[in-house]
Amino acid sequence: MGPHQEKIITMVTKKEKQSKVFYKGGKPIYLRGRVFEGIVVSDKMQNTVTIEWPRIAYIPKYERYEKKRSRVHAHNPAEISAKVGDKVKIAECRQIAKTVSFVVIEKLAGAQELAK
Repeated sequence: MGPHQEKIITMVTKKEKQSKVFYKGGKPIYLRGRVFEGIVVSDKMQNTVTIEWPRIAYIPKYERYEKKRSRVHAHNPAEISAKVGDKVKIAECRQIAKTVSFVVIEKLAGAQELAK
C-alpha cells in the first residue's frame, strides 16, 4: 500500500468492538463522534462528496417551526464511491482537510432505488 493509496480494512478488533478503519494518505482514519444519514448532493470534488439532510428548527419568538438543512463535506473512499442522489451514512473522524471532518462509511441506497 503506497502513501497515497486508499484501502479499507474490513474489520479490526479493538477492545472487543468491531469497527471499520479507513486509510487516507497512509494514515488510518478512526471513526468517533457523531453519525448522520443524508443524501449526496455533489460529487465534483476529488474523493469528497457533499451530504445534505433536512432538519426542523423551532423559533421561540414566533412559536413556529422552520425547515432547515445541514450540509457537510465528507471523504468518499474509492471502495464506496457514492454518487449524486445516493443515501449514505457518514461518521465523524479526524480533520482530513480544511472543510472535511466526516467519512462515508456505508451506502444505504442508490439513486435509482430512491427514485422508485
